[in-house]
Amino acid sequence: MRVARFSLNGEPKFGVLDGPELVVLAGHPLVSGYETTGQRVPLKEVKLLAPTIPSKVVCVGKNYADHASELGLELNGDPTIFFKPSSSIVGPGDPIVIPVQSDRIELEVELTVVIGQLAKNVSEEDALDYVWGFTIANDVTARDLQFSDDQWARSKAFDSFCPLGPWIETDFVPDGQLLESRIDGETKQSASIDLMLHDVPKIISFVSHNMTLLPGDVILTGTPAGIAQIRSGEIVECEIEGIGTLLNPVI
Repeated sequence: MRVARFSLNGEPKFGVLDGPELVVLAGHPLVSGYETTGQRVPLKEVKLLAPTIPSKVVCVGKNYADHASELGLELNGDPTIFFKPSSSIVGPGDPIVIPVQSDRIELEVELTVVIGQLAKNVSEEDALDYVWGFTIANDVTARDLQFSDDQWARSKAFDSFCPLGPWIETDFVPDGQLLESRIDGETKQSASIDLMLHDVPKIISFVSHNMTLLPGDVILTGTPAGIAQIRSGEIVECEIEGIGTLLNPVI
């Protein structure tokens, strides 16, 4: 099912998508389960929010060989991980804000794992049992700062640099689905998630052996080649087959 977080009368709520409507849940699904209030609201009448506000945003770099190649980066044997702050998260329809510190901001569509229970030292065989579902992220990056700084933190961390959504798909199973990104309707990235060098179970296991993952945490699993500069006034779309489309304007 598709679990959305949205604003209703100024309050954040969770709901399950049922056609053109959201079935409103009584509380947070990871705490209260899927008990409903009985209320239904039209999807078109609510503001969708980022589907989770995690304690941490874990990112995997260089997980598609063609992307590493286009940036001139060497591949590692283990997954390369870095972080984005939770303050970088925005929801569907929220603007990506171009900071004055950078002259080149680029998009990166990424399949994103949403953790459903505390995960520590998880095996690859059991890794998917710890997943609540999957969503879409845009790992917006100040590319010039990524290479001028000694590490990647600042280039990935600006407010609005982690659009997330539009919802969490709990029944998604990673198996060759297509990732795409578009700027004003023009396709920039298009690749199968099967091209990931480290698959989802390996990533979850690896991260959980290096830090404890908490319910609601997210892991961005990397981006394929085709990254492109985004500019004010443009519309950015990130789409993953079987999940949906995340759309954000650039200002």
